[in-house]
Amino acid sequence: MSSISRTNPSPAGLDKTTEISGTLTLLFAIAVGVVVLSLYSSQPLVGLIGPSFGLNASEASLVTTLTLLGYASGLFLLVPLTDLVENRMVIVATLAVDVIALAAVACAPTTSLFLIACYVTGLTTSAIQMLVPVAAQLSAEARRGRVVGNVMSGLMLGILLSRPAASLVAEFAGWRWFYGVLAVIVAMLALVLMFVIPKRSPQTSTTYFRLIGSMWTILSEEPVLQRRALYQALCMGAFGVFWTSVALRLSAPPFSLDQTGIALFALAGAAGAIIAPIAGRAGDRGWTKGATRLAHLAVIGSMALAGIGGHELAPGASAVSANVALAILVAAAVLLDLGVIGDQTLGRRAINLLRSEARGRVNGLFTGLFFLGAAAGSAVSGLAWVYSGWSGVCAVGAVFGATALVVSLTERAVPESA
Repeated sequence: MSSISRTNPSPAGLDKTTEISGTLTLLFAIAVGVVVLSLYSSQPLVGLIGPSFGLNASEASLVTTLTLLGYASGLFLLVPLTDLVENRMVIVATLAVDVIALAAVACAPTTSLFLIACYVTGLTTSAIQMLVPVAAQLSAEARRGRVVGNVMSGLMLGILLSRPAASLVAEFAGWRWFYGVLAVIVAMLALVLMFVIPKRSPQTSTTYFRLIGSMWTILSEEPVLQRRALYQALCMGAFGVFWTSVALRLSAPPFSLDQTGIALFALAGAAGAIIAPIAGRAGDRGWTKGATRLAHLAVIGSMALAGIGGHELAPGASAVSANVALAILVAAAVLLDLGVIGDQTLGRRAINLLRSEARGRVNGLFTGLFFLGAAAGSAVSGLAWVYSGWSGVCAVGAVFGATALVVSLTERAVPESA
């Protein structure tokens, strides 16, 4: 057993009859969708940010690397605070620091200050993973999948829209404006959340360091957490493989899309976010196991479609042929997002049925672990592109999806309800 004892599942400040309203669910979805915009938005802006500070290509990549590293740090070091500190206070305080960091990114006069601000921005973006367990805590178990799915729709839309939004704003107003406007919006959201999030004071007498130390124990004692984190890590591996290299394929013949065209492609792929509430309802009805395998099949199928759509057309191919190929690539992007988001929503529902007194740590572990899968996919994608081109990228993505399916098919020990 964990060194931190399990506590009353109804923390102080939340009445057992409390039920999250549709309006508050929508607000949570909007909040996580907006806050997460800064996490991936630097990827399409690196080509603009680098010259602003005199950075070469390899140095400019630190912008995204430090932001994501900060996010990973927040998942393991800040999100668990929701199991120790009054939740509304820690969420609003984290968002307040996020506003300052975003403003610093937008106005930074030097490279060192800019890179530090990028790291802090990623660190405080972890506030989104504080809001998800609070939404779960406020919902009845019978509706938890639906509520988590609705909030996840906002989160995944934010992730999927971050790249096109950053590209479009930067094209018309400059990259600094994107971060400046985002700082203002996050500030307004933090102010609203300060008045609408119910107080939740965890009933525990432990210390912060014991809390962090207990995360390994929780992971070792919860097979559902292990399983769902592995599934999503593999799905996010495929996600990272595809979205890291697809811009390279779209900018090459026969598509030859410019930055706006690539942004619109990413926008079309965001349609996959519609699956989140559907997957949540499937989990509520006890269909988790079948829906999970269907999600993994979608990931595999998307890679097959991507391989077909991105295959090099013969010289002199008609514009109609190129348009058909582009449509197939769009379908692949939507199908991939359907599979990845569906699996993640089912996973979040499952882990939020676990230790009520440790939801912050459980969500931090789940997200941090599958985040490693996304990072691995992004890293492998570059190698696959260099050595095997688009076909290699799709093959690697298919391997990630097939591995997830095989593992889910061989899992027998955990009940269907998980």
